[in-house]
Amino acid sequence: MQGKTTSATEIKLVGNRAVAIGVGAVVLFLSLAAVFLLVNLPDSSAFDSRVEQLFVENADLTGFAELRLLEILAQSGTAFSETLASYRMIIFVLLVFAVALLIASITFLVILLQQNRRIATIERKGIEVSSLVVNRAENTVVLNDFALKLTDAAIETIAVLAEARMDDEFLTGAEIEGVITGRNAVDCDEAAGATRIKRLRDTLGNQMITEMLVKNVARRGYVLAIDKSVIQVI
Repeated sequence: MQGKTTSATEIKLVGNRAVAIGVGAVVLFLSLAAVFLLVNLPDSSAFDSRVEQLFVENADLTGFAELRLLEILAQSGTAFSETLASYRMIIFVLLVFAVALLIASITFLVILLQQNRRIATIERKGIEVSSLVVNRAENTVVLNDFALKLTDAAIETIAVLAEARMDDEFLTGAEIEGVITGRNAVDCDEAAGATRIKRLRDTLGNQMITEMLVKNVARRGYVLAIDKSVIQVI
């Protein structure tokens, strides 16, 4: 048992480490892409520098129209610089959002996979019940310290199943109906006992959990899928 526990723990650690490495690799890749993109964007002052060079190279331009044209070019360079700076900020914000959404998606995916594995384990092994106390007088069932209030019919059904489980017996629907009504099983209808089981499951609530708690074994009957040593009927 210790070997199995250690192995499962190691597998979980390896899985968590693999997820962390994968997320880190993706974040690193996006970060490198962002740096490459931002570095290769044209310099916001390149246009201004070119306009300044035009001013220097054409110092002999003294006409009003020519000077006006140079002023327009200078203003265009300033607008271009501001636009490019805003583009840099937009790209940076979008990359941050992309990284955050990617990490959130991977996190939710890992959580979903873990939940699916837990559900699959429960489906294979059934419910781990540490105690089951059936109190007929108060119409309550205490399952793992969780108290449930049941109807009279439901409490009788689960009490019959609990007593049968303590005796290592399986009960058919007709036998369940016979025990509860005090009649001979051959005089009872199988469907009546199946109806009692269905009502018990509905009263307990969660369909998947109750179907694993009260199992129907083919050609044998109904049984509580728990250890008989944890059952107590009072």
